Amino acid sequence: MASLYDLAYPVLRPLLFRIDPERAHRLTLAWLSRTPHLRVRRDPPELQTSVFGLTFSNPVGLAAGMDKNATAIRAWESLGFGFAEFGTITPHPQPGNPRPRIWRLLEQHALVNRMGFPNEGMEKVAPRLGQLRAGLKRMRIGINLGPNRGTSWERVPQDYSQLIRRIGPFCDFVVMNFSSPNSPGLREFQDPARFRVVVEAIRRAFGEIGVDLPLLIKLAPDLEIAMLAEICAAAVELGLAGIVATNTSLDHAALGVATRFEGGLSGAPLKLRSREVIAAIHRLTRGRMPIIGVGGIASAEDAYGHIRAGASLIELYTGLIYHGPRLVLRIKSGLRELLAGDGFRSIGEAVGRAAN
Repeated sequence: MASLYDLAYPVLRPLLFRIDPERAHRLTLAWLSRTPHLRVRRDPPELQTSVFGLTFSNPVGLAAGMDKNATAIRAWESLGFGFAEFGTITPHPQPGNPRPRIWRLLEQHALVNRMGFPNEGMEKVAPRLGQLRAGLKRMRIGINLGPNRGTSWERVPQDYSQLIRRIGPFCDFVVMNFSSPNSPGLREFQDPARFRVVVEAIRRAFGEIGVDLPLLIKLAPDLEIAMLAEICAAAVELGLAGIVATNTSLDHAALGVATRFEGGLSGAPLKLRSREVIAAIHRLTRGRMPIIGVGGIASAEDAYGHIRAGASLIELYTGLIYHGPRLVLRIKSGLRELLAGDGFRSIGEAVGRAAN
């Protein structure tokens, strides 16, 4: 399915890891965006799953942040992803925080970043999404949206409305990103009273463009259980389609990582904390709220652990950087074996079983 990528990555990886992480990221995306779309094989039926009214050919997705500007859409499908979440996209182009702003922690198989939503803005991303999406066979498209850095908190709902009107027609689901640790004040919108106003603005925008897309919220891993409970209750009350758990963590010490770099930590050290949050959301919502589990996944066992904790879908980012494109196929193959070993005939049967 992805033999071209598989053959190239063992050669490219040592070279990429010798240069600045952000430059390596840009070079990789440039290569992927120019590589021909490869044949996409059908996924086995036991990996197909239906979540928030959509059918996914498999539960393995690309996490937001890897392809902020949606430049390599067809490459992600060629790699075997069942869906991809692009962004974070803001209304206007945004340079992000000063460089350097991303670091590798090689021994921990982790990254620290303080990117600050660098992206080309909705006017450049929207037509690209529309053009490249037309050639997809099965991969679902999610968009991760955020306000511009200079937007006052009173106008944040307006930023989201603009984004929906411009980009909404080109995606299958929408994720509100209030959990980035690198945008000042943004995490305050995880407060239910604040994100309720944004939800209302987004739904008005849905009505204006004649769509009713699944709407999800992405949460931080550092929330206290009381706040998490409030958010879950509000998400159920507002009829949100799901929750993405989790973003990166600012509490490096709690994850057993000592580093001089400031920013959000992702990768292997985040795995257990993300799984705890997934399990808590599943418990707090009594399994009524679909969860996209993201954080520390680098194997089929990692993915299955998130699924059994309560995730219906899972996403990759840092694991892909350390283990290469073959990781997607290994996870899908391994999930089939793990499902069969537990006597499950589908992904849906395994969701939340660790809590039962």
